[in-house]
Amino acid sequence: MTPLPEDLGRSEMREDLLQRRQKVLGRAYRLFYESPVVPVRALGVEIIEADGSRLLDAYNNVPVVGHCHPRVVEAQCRQAAILNTHTRYLTEDIVRYAEKLLATFDEPLERSMFTCTGSEAIDLALRMARMPGRPQGIVISSHAYHGVTALAASVTPSLGASWQREPWIRTVTFPREINDEDRGEAFARIVREAIDDLQRSEFGFSALLLDMALASDGVWLEPEGLLGPASREAQAAGGIVIADEVQAGFCRTGTHFWGHQRQGVTPDLVVMGKSMANGLPVAGIVGTAELVDGFGSQGRYFNTYGGNPVCMAAAEAVLDVIKDECLLDHAGLVGAELQGGLRSVARASGARARVRGSGLFAAIEFADAKGELDPKACLRALNAYRRAGILVGQCGPDNTSIKIRPPLPFSRRNVEEIVAVTRDVLASEAAD
Repeated sequence: MTPLPEDLGRSEMREDLLQRRQKVLGRAYRLFYESPVVPVRALGVEIIEADGSRLLDAYNNVPVVGHCHPRVVEAQCRQAAILNTHTRYLTEDIVRYAEKLLATFDEPLERSMFTCTGSEAIDLALRMARMPGRPQGIVISSHAYHGVTALAASVTPSLGASWQREPWIRTVTFPREINDEDRGEAFARIVREAIDDLQRSEFGFSALLLDMALASDGVWLEPEGLLGPASREAQAAGGIVIADEVQAGFCRTGTHFWGHQRQGVTPDLVVMGKSMANGLPVAGIVGTAELVDGFGSQGRYFNTYGGNPVCMAAAEAVLDVIKDECLLDHAGLVGAELQGGLRSVARASGARARVRGSGLFAAIEFADAKGELDPKACLRALNAYRRAGILVGQCGPDNTSIKIRPPLPFSRRNVEEIVAVTRDVLASEAAD
């Protein structure tokens, strides 16, 4: 007999499910937290566990307008009852969505292409950057996460021991211990050195690929314009800039719709992930006509259900909700309270913790008594938040920062809750 979701609240049923999972999914899959989350339903910024516990979701960016937003659910269900097919037929939904999406970008970004996952979108962007006749070398950040296809994984050093650097890749480490006003220029010099090294090699320099929040490197969003100097170095060297917006996009930073706009970057290609449709399998790229049409002139592009009508209906509903509910302004106002609250309790705590971020994207970095990054303290904090009913994640070198990245409808009351828990978490660390 199949157990009901509520049955999973019983410890013996949870343990049985865990053992069954390990048996059929294998060792590569990982679960968050010492006490795994067993969700059975979600709405807005809350997840309900099988035992009835309420969890505040301060981690999941993919349900960008909130879990199970009724307008998104209605749009996908309505379309699923009418038609779902591929892009080799002439349908209006993909065109209408592309028009709305492109309206959120600045020139010269005027073409779009759709995939099912962010990894596929990274793969497609790299294929464009490395088209026949172009150089092959790529520069990435030293702790980047960009995806899981063979090509996307090759530019994902955060995968750890399984990652091996290809000879056409150069990694650059973001300078942590430099004053904010100098950090952007310092990073640009590091990027330039990597570009020069590639240009001396047989591969040449093709593209600079950066997450627009440098999330896996620890979340670096301050000051505005931080990545502009590095991107200009790349373009001055004849390369293109690929902006990975999977985490920073869709109003996340509270100041701009897209992370690259805050970072002072004029990209040649932009990659988006499943936040596009609140978690349905659609992702894509936006790029210049020169790049996208040049790629198309060398061969066809077909992704069977990338941009299918159901996903396009949900994605269009997401854009409409962001506009109608003023979620960019909301992320800015509530995000300012989040950033201010976290910084205030960090300063007062006596813990060796540093807060970074913008809008509804923050990191709390932990260090030990010697000033070295402290993954053990971060792991303790992660599980302390979990015990307090708040879901957060980890990021940065060796997972030394707590990552806070909630759905956009996060409220002032939610901010008060996470700031209060953060005060307790940091007080506990300061006492150790």
